[in-house]
Amino acid sequence: MPYRTTIERTTFSFADLKELMAKATPERSGDQLAGIAAEGPVERLAAQMALADLPLKAFLAEELIPSDDDEVSRLIAAQHDPVAFAAVSSFTVGQFREWLLRPEVQQPQLEALTFGLTPEMVAAVSKIMRLQDLIAVAAKRQVVTRFRSTIGLKGRLSTRNQPNHPTDDSLGIAASAIDGLLMGTGDAVIGVNPATDTVSDYVRIVELLDELRSRLAIPTQTCCLGHVSTAIKAIAAEAPVDLVFQSIAGSQKANDGFGVDLAMLREAHEAVRGLKRAPAGANLMYFETGQGAALSADAHFGVDQQTMEARAYAIAREFQPLLVNTVVGFIGPEYLFNGKQIIRAGLEDHFCGKLLGLPMGVDVCYTNHADADQEDMDALLTLLCAAGVNFVITVPGADDVMLNYQSLAHHDAEYCRETLGRPPAPEFERWLGEIGLTDASGRLLDSPLKLTKDIAALRLLEARHG
Repeated sequence: MPYRTTIERTTFSFADLKELMAKATPERSGDQLAGIAAEGPVERLAAQMALADLPLKAFLAEELIPSDDDEVSRLIAAQHDPVAFAAVSSFTVGQFREWLLRPEVQQPQLEALTFGLTPEMVAAVSKIMRLQDLIAVAAKRQVVTRFRSTIGLKGRLSTRNQPNHPTDDSLGIAASAIDGLLMGTGDAVIGVNPATDTVSDYVRIVELLDELRSRLAIPTQTCCLGHVSTAIKAIAAEAPVDLVFQSIAGSQKANDGFGVDLAMLREAHEAVRGLKRAPAGANLMYFETGQGAALSADAHFGVDQQTMEARAYAIAREFQPLLVNTVVGFIGPEYLFNGKQIIRAGLEDHFCGKLLGLPMGVDVCYTNHADADQEDMDALLTLLCAAGVNFVITVPGADDVMLNYQSLAHHDAEYCRETLGRPPAPEFERWLGEIGLTDASGRLLDSPLKLTKDIAALRLLEARHG
């Protein structure tokens, strides 16, 4: 059905819900590349006005991608809880925004609503929200997950220590990981993106990370971010796998491009749980997403990239993951052109993920050919801390030498701890004090002698093969 609104005697018409959503989206280069963006700010405003007046129930009646052709759409339909939805079922999108911003709507109400919402509903309301709206609502929603550390507690910020190496060299990975530990990062995970995707390299990396973790008694978890099929084979070989990782997207076709489907993810989830390395009830999966993934695979079906991103969250929440993060600026300026678009997208993704019940983190990042710089990342990091982001990713010097993009430095985590008052997970915070890396107030000490002596005694940085 068409949707219409009138501004100063000019009527704007949108053929269907898919077009309305796309044209209501704040400006971004990916939708322009796809040819689905609003022609300018007036048409965008008209679409946002029409979207604000749309009943939330409309998203249950009109699928953006038909279920007959897409297992993600079928999953979204299966997850929807009509009883939970009843609390907001009479609202329009605009009224839903106003309800979310009410002071009396807090964690209990938002948690109860989780499975009453579809990804398309949360994407829609995000399109008519200011940045401060996205921050204010997300800050009210906590999603806490646990393994060896507890992530997502209010007022805390965890970090992924990302010790990537261009050739997966074991010594290089160990040195980079220790560099991050000396700056107090890694309580969410110590996670390596492998340059190769063989079972032998996967096993070597997880064994290296597990040795580092266990010999220093670090209350964290480790992960090799290889393909899920490689992880399944490594688990069959009884490798010390803590978390299974996979990149996911918002359509079946896009996930086909990643070489993954829901059945494979279920197999991996059962396999890693069978290792029994984690406490009972621990969260065992790690997912990564990013606006533009479906468009880059020609698998967006005319749906705007931000809504496609939110649809990926339906897959993630099916598996109760420990971690989910959007690599917000990683895919490039073809999808998010500049710092302003990256900042907006990062806050949108965090907001949508939190409303859908996910432990959301953000890789605060950009590529070298984007119209962005580290000051944009400083702004996004600070805003995400205000919004209560679960974790961020840090690398030495903010420069990932394997993936060739700019992220956050380990020093940025110190800024969050000391200036913004965001300590790490409580178990990790205690460990930092016990090993002499921080003082009683949580500040880094100039000479962490105990940790450096422990590292030297354990000979973790001896020459290694591979």
